[in-house]
Amino acid sequence: MPQETAASGGFGPHNADVSRLIEPSIRTALPHYLPLGVFPLILAAAAFGGWWLLPPFLFFAAATPLDRAFGLDGRNMDPAKAPGRRLIWHNLPVWCWAFLWPVTLVFGLWQILVANPFAIWEEVILAIILTMEAQAVFIVGHELVHRRTPWERRWGEFLLASASYPQYATEHVYIHHAQVGTPHDVGSAPKGESFWSYFPKEIVSNLTNSWKMAGQLLARRRLPVWHYSNPFWRYGIYVAFWYGLVFWMGGLLAVLVFVFLGFCCVFSMKISNYLQHYGLRRVLLPNGRWEKVAPRHSWSADWKFSNWMFFNMQRHADHHALASRPYPLLQITGADESPFLPGTYSDLMNIVLRPKRWFEKMDPLVDQWREHFYPEIDDWSAYDSPVGAARPEHLSAIIEIFGSAPRLARWIERNPELLDNLKDPEFTDLDLPRGFMSDPEVEAIARRGLARVYWTFEMSVEEMKGLMAEIPATDAKDTTEVVRNWSNDKAFQIGMHVMRGNLSPDEARTALSNLAEASIATVLASVVADFVDRRGPVSEGGAAAIFLGDLAGREAHPGVAADFLFVHDGPGDGGRLCALFLDTLTGLTHNSLLFSPIPQGTERCVVLPLGDLAEHCRNFGAARGSDLTRARCVFETGDSRIGARFDEVRRDVLSEWGASAATETAPDAEAELDAFLTRA
Repeated sequence: MPQETAASGGFGPHNADVSRLIEPSIRTALPHYLPLGVFPLILAAAAFGGWWLLPPFLFFAAATPLDRAFGLDGRNMDPAKAPGRRLIWHNLPVWCWAFLWPVTLVFGLWQILVANPFAIWEEVILAIILTMEAQAVFIVGHELVHRRTPWERRWGEFLLASASYPQYATEHVYIHHAQVGTPHDVGSAPKGESFWSYFPKEIVSNLTNSWKMAGQLLARRRLPVWHYSNPFWRYGIYVAFWYGLVFWMGGLLAVLVFVFLGFCCVFSMKISNYLQHYGLRRVLLPNGRWEKVAPRHSWSADWKFSNWMFFNMQRHADHHALASRPYPLLQITGADESPFLPGTYSDLMNIVLRPKRWFEKMDPLVDQWREHFYPEIDDWSAYDSPVGAARPEHLSAIIEIFGSAPRLARWIERNPELLDNLKDPEFTDLDLPRGFMSDPEVEAIARRGLARVYWTFEMSVEEMKGLMAEIPATDAKDTTEVVRNWSNDKAFQIGMHVMRGNLSPDEARTALSNLAEASIATVLASVVADFVDRRGPVSEGGAAAIFLGDLAGREAHPGVAADFLFVHDGPGDGGRLCALFLDTLTGLTHNSLLFSPIPQGTERCVVLPLGDLAEHCRNFGAARGSDLTRARCVFETGDSRIGARFDEVRRDVLSEWGASAATETAPDAEAELDAFLTRA
């Protein structure tokens, strides 16, 4: 059955006979007067209570069964043949609702808070009835704030203020419509985001972004944000009217209840907004722009009775395609142009709050939508990832990373601030744009040469140490955090250069090895400075940090094992310093893109007196002879010869083991780098 096809969603031809055209007239407008029928029922309930409270509930409950009874609509009004002056009979029910609602709300509040003729249970039920009808504020208010006539827009704002949400007028028109279907729009939930995750972000962003937008609009006119034309002055007056009225009638407790009831209205509206755009995304074009908004970027429905009751709210796809159309002119298209919800709004509202059931119902339809409208796109992970919403301005790079470097993608999901490094002149100056030379081969050589010279020659260990030293820090703990963040930024930039072919894996290992050595040396120098500040100069002997493994062999890669040996000499402070070194470097490797974490109680980092080194190595055996062969001192303090004396002991031990230890092969760090940058 065609009706069943539409009810279950799908992307085949829709059953609606979109060729059925209707003319604007009293007869075609008459069904849209049905929403006005609830007002005498609410007024009677507020006046008499008792059994008169039942009819409004029956009215509200009628939508879903009557949707099934009347079926789908499928009728369109030709916009070219329906100018505004011919829509007077269609506009009249909207205007009537807009003026009847404030009167009804005030009368209901008066009966509950002032006249008080009812029992408590009757007052509670009446408050619920008013809240249920108040949800329609967002339907009528939404319709009015899109109108061109100033008085209609202002009255729409006043209606929205009765639900404590007038800023919706700015956010919806100037932000949601402009950015719908992109990560910039918090109101467009990505696939996999539950309503419970969506709702708080949407509430906060609606307020903050509407305020920012109001300021931007004023700035374009060279006016200050507090100028009288800022719409938030009006919003404040409208909200103050409603809350002042409630406070006058019932005091502070009534105000708190009114806040809660307004929250319930907003909650219901956000459910509708969530399901209208869930999982649908506009595609980022090669020129860096978003594709134009089309009907395929919103979910539609076309149940006849709901169209009458809710002023064609279900035809949301056409509303976004052409927001200036009043509700009678909203079109319904076939499923080849717009996806259809698998049921009525009431059906879906029953499962939205249960994420598991919602995902089971909607995610397969989102996948069908992607296959139907974008068969050329195989990987949507960048569009679905929360990092896209966190850094929407970097979505082109995010798509590139998700397609080429899964490990880097996991890192930017946990640390989206890394993407800000793509705006760093240091990165943009080296990452030359594609097509700047006529010969692609020469262009690739030039791009790679520029990055190679910078990262393997200019950015030496000493240069990096100097740059880190310029960053303000108060003590060793602060320095550790600063250095970790700085090294993460640089490791991310190096990884992006490798991914784009600007650096080879060998060149990246050189750059990352320099970065590792500079980071370690800077942090340890800060530890010594703290130690000297508290205890005075380092006494007899000294302490040294020795690189082992890949770090020693300058084979660093993202996630390189932090293998160290700490040696000290003499009866002085060296042992205590080495313990501080280990503790501080454990903190440095936490949440580091460059180093893998040093686990507690690890044998990878050993602290021992220099005199015990030879015996320790003999006990350890020759199995890791390559570590001792490549081991090198990267930091020393106190006795300036402690590093040289370490080398003497090392050579003695290696001579005992024989030449076999010196011929051990180094671990293959290239495989680690490839694993970081390529898909498993």
